[in-house]
Amino acid sequence: MNVSGVSAGGSAYASVASRSGQGGAASGAAKTLTPEEQQQVAELKKIDRQVRQHEMAHMAAGAGMVTSGASYSYRKGPDGVNYAVAGEVRIDTSPGRTPEETVSRAQRIRGAALAPSDPSPQDRAVAAAATQMEVSARMEMAQQRSAEMRGETDDGRGRLAAYDSRPRSAAGTTVNTWA
Repeated sequence: MNVSGVSAGGSAYASVASRSGQGGAASGAAKTLTPEEQQQVAELKKIDRQVRQHEMAHMAAGAGMVTSGASYSYRKGPDGVNYAVAGEVRIDTSPGRTPEETVSRAQRIRGAALAPSDPSPQDRAVAAAATQMEVSARMEMAQQRSAEMRGETDDGRGRLAAYDSRPRSAAGTTVNTWA
């Protein structure tokens, strides 16, 4: 999975196809395949199915975050057919307008990245980046709550201002009662 702004690269399935020795030489449709070529075609079909399922899982879980459909890299099999051997789905990884929105987006990005039953190293890296984005947003939310508890508030222009600018009364003149 390739996620815009966070990652690059394809799927781990490309290396499986390369290790299997499938060079992709085209054969005429009338040619009978050797047992070795038939085995290569069977392996390519398996890889194609896995790659497509993997990318579809990203797209299903990333609904609303996906910026493009799945795109695939192909290898031509000995039977002359192109088989998907790697794929990617682009997902918008930008933060939200508020820390709360960023937390929600980060959770959805992480869910989309880890949706396949066999997340690739790239998928795990995207999930880790989303987790970091969520942690940062939660820290910002905690800082905002802390400022509010100290009597500071956002003045509407992104600046914290004292909640009550009146002079404080002398010690001992105010009593707090807790029930």
